Amino acid sequence: MNHKIKGRKFNRYSAHRKAMFVNLTKSLLEHEQITTTLAKAKDLRSVAEKMVSLGKKGTLHARRKAIAYLRDEKIVAKLFSDIASRAKTRPGGYTRVLKAGFRKGDCAPMALIQLVDISE
Repeated sequence: MNHKIKGRKFNRYSAHRKAMFVNLTKSLLEHEQITTTLAKAKDLRSVAEKMVSLGKKGTLHARRKAIAYLRDEKIVAKLFSDIASRAKTRPGGYTRVLKAGFRKGDCAPMALIQLVDISE
C-alpha cells in the first residue's frame, strides 16, 4: 500500500532529487515555462507553488527561506517583485501542466509546465 507517501523517487538518492527540483524550480521561475517529463512536471508543481506563495508573502523571513532553497538572489528578486505582484489576487494554482507528446529517444511522456499568465 502507498498510503501517505507523497512524491516520486525518480531512481535518485534524496540529495540528487532535491538538487534536481531546485534546478527545475529555478528554470521555471527564470523562463516561466519549461519542458520536462510528465512525472517531473507533476511533482514540480507543488515546489513551484510553494515558492510563489513565499513570494506573495513578501516578508523578510519568506525572502530568506526562498534564498535558502533556490540559492540565487537574482531569481528570488524576480519572484518577489514580478511574479508575486502578478499573483497577488490569485488564491492558488499558479502553474499549469500541459501534455506535450512523447520524447523521441525513449518515448517518455513529456509535458510543458508554465506559470499561469496572471496579467489579465
